[in-house]
Amino acid sequence: MSKANRAILALALGAAAGLGLATSAGAQQKEVLIGMQCDRTGATQITGVVLCPAMHDYYDLINAGGGVEGYTIKADEIDNEYKVPQAVEAYQRQKQEGAVLMTLYGTPMTVALNQRLEEDKIATTSPGFGIAAAADGTRYPYLFPIAATYWSQGAAAVQFVKDKLGGNLKGKKIAYVFYDNPAGKEPMPIIEELQKREGFELRTFAVPPPGVEVGAQVLDIAQRYRPDFVIAHLFGRSPAAAIKAFKSNGYPLSKVVGLVWASSEADIDAAGGFGVAEGYHAMQFAGAGDDYPVRQQIKAMYKKAGKEPLDLMDKNTVYYNRGLLQAAIHVEGIRNALKANGGKAPTGTEIKNGFEQIRDFTLGGLVPPLEITPTDHEGGGWVQVFQVKGGKFVKETDWFRAYRDVVEHALKTAE
Repeated sequence: MSKANRAILALALGAAAGLGLATSAGAQQKEVLIGMQCDRTGATQITGVVLCPAMHDYYDLINAGGGVEGYTIKADEIDNEYKVPQAVEAYQRQKQEGAVLMTLYGTPMTVALNQRLEEDKIATTSPGFGIAAAADGTRYPYLFPIAATYWSQGAAAVQFVKDKLGGNLKGKKIAYVFYDNPAGKEPMPIIEELQKREGFELRTFAVPPPGVEVGAQVLDIAQRYRPDFVIAHLFGRSPAAAIKAFKSNGYPLSKVVGLVWASSEADIDAAGGFGVAEGYHAMQFAGAGDDYPVRQQIKAMYKKAGKEPLDLMDKNTVYYNRGLLQAAIHVEGIRNALKANGGKAPTGTEIKNGFEQIRDFTLGGLVPPLEITPTDHEGGGWVQVFQVKGGKFVKETDWFRAYRDVVEHALKTAE
């Protein structure tokens, strides 16, 4: 375990009473301001209402343990409603307030703001969404996916399907059902390239926003196309609608793998529960479940403050754990920046450089061993797959990645 991880796992032992800043008056005068965007009311609020509170919990844990090199983390949250105009307005406001690091939310919003981030020299993270080409840090210096991009997810999904179908995809039929927006379309070039390499038949099925009407697409897949496997890239309310539709049309969920935004407990619950979704495969870029030390640290922090942890912490471990990942990477980037600049208030560029020095970061096993460099802002493109089995998510694979030559070629040739 790295020194950074050991430091994190020790934080709760010194946690001060109370949440929020959790410091005595005057003990912490210095702050690092993070501009934080969420979607608590929009089309993908099923994610935002869990992921963003998790980030606040992690910052509270860090602040309770003394902050980062003498600095308190302050996160200014604004709900962007998964809408570009609101996201741009939020960004401008947070920049004016002095934010030196941003947390964006949603692929359309990330695309819209990337140029401004670069011009303003403010780094941001976009784990599991955003611009897949941003894995190349030389072309996108201030954008950090920090987790498997949609290109890496698409490649991993094809490898997973290949393994499930006996190691040979030639002549097999794969359906790709996706939310019809830029995020939903982004894995398609990788999957189409792998179709040529592996020799499988591919048909795509677009689900128009807001994604609640999937019956026609699923009927077409289940009753007419009858594929050997389905790759589902859906999010918001559409994963649950699709799970229910596959179930009602008699298509086995054991032949469906959902990419990372179709893979949380909330999606399963909205579909009718784990009993309904038995067999469904769920891709993750952070661990699912409660068996990670950092989660126990946070629960101990709440207990010390005489409070109960948020119930969503256990109801939706998938999105909660992803919030912990994102916040933890922010803290590591800030820590590296402060160590490098002698403890002076960090600039956006110094935090960017701090991100690029992250090595072997696992957050106590919650994430794969992340290594972020000036050329690789993705961290390797690792995923795991869990399966709905016996009323819970059961880990089906270890961390893996696939077809890196195809993904890297796409990075080199991306416009």
